Amino acid sequence: METHHPSKILMTADTLGGIWTYALELVKALSAAGTQVALALTGNPLTEEQRQAASEIKNLTIYESNYKPEWMDSNLDDVARTGEWLLQLRDEVEPDLVHLNSLVHASLPWNKPVIVVAHSCVVSWWQAVKNYNAPKTWDKYKEFVTKGLQAADMVVTTTQAMMHMVAETYGPFKQSNVVYNGRGQQHFRFGKKEPFVFTMGSIWDEGKNISILAHIASDLAWPVYVAGDNTHPETGQSIELENVHFLGSLTNNEIADWLSRASIFALPARYEPFGLAVLEAAMSGCALLVGKIETMAEIWGNAAKYVDPNNADDVRDTLQSLIEDEFCRNIMACRAVKRSHGYTAEQMAQDYTYLYSKLIRNEVPVY
Repeated sequence: METHHPSKILMTADTLGGIWTYALELVKALSAAGTQVALALTGNPLTEEQRQAASEIKNLTIYESNYKPEWMDSNLDDVARTGEWLLQLRDEVEPDLVHLNSLVHASLPWNKPVIVVAHSCVVSWWQAVKNYNAPKTWDKYKEFVTKGLQAADMVVTTTQAMMHMVAETYGPFKQSNVVYNGRGQQHFRFGKKEPFVFTMGSIWDEGKNISILAHIASDLAWPVYVAGDNTHPETGQSIELENVHFLGSLTNNEIADWLSRASIFALPARYEPFGLAVLEAAMSGCALLVGKIETMAEIWGNAAKYVDPNNADDVRDTLQSLIEDEFCRNIMACRAVKRSHGYTAEQMAQDYTYLYSKLIRNEVPVY
């Protein structure tokens, strides 16, 4: 059967979160199919670590900008300028297909098949975290995202639960699929496990909900280590909490080292469409404690302990139970490792290559 792998893709990403990690993993894994990727970046300038990581991927060409990602700006001031820049790149790169990891630009006149991956969105975040609709200031964002997703030739999410949320808010779509994220196991290792709880993120991130973990830490028998800062990014306010150790910003190698030694990884999130950090912890042999939300249950099944993210007593008691029960901890760690084998970068790339080929083979009409 003839294959129709794209030889060249124009992909978007931002430099500020998990999409950067996702994009690098995917691009690297796509090299097996001979696919070259032009990666158009929004957000902050690349760090030296990011630039070094990108330079090691032979099928990747980076294009940088200083435009803001749409999720940072309810007024969407940079959307038009970003769109003009992306279309210029389209003309320069001449891709076979466009892979957008942002939500608003699929409605541009690409004249190419367009796939959009909805990793997260402001509207679903607001509903999950605040339990009410996003303020009116985000109406323009919702309008632009709806237009973009409905124009896409295919919409992808990283879980079925996220697809339900996105389709309900922005649908209907022309085509849709779920592709689970993946990571390369070679980045992570098992070490001698030590008596501490580890987590990653900002204590002010209401979605990740690390604050509830930090505030019950004084009741735990083990210390809690946080890969993140204790200084608020806007106010400069710093906090000190008993039994909580803030490690600041860590390199990927440092995170891998901490995960290899952590006995428990905890992320009692209210909103987490996939959770690459949880996958990294599972690949490192940690017992997992996560928020009881649909996306986490879909990904981890019986390989994690679940807690009500709004119930501090539940978080404390479940964590303390894991701390006290070494046998249970070991069982949960083994389940997490086994489950993580289903979320590899290679499988992710195979799934995307299939979708790319499907779009190219169908000679998707231009709208």
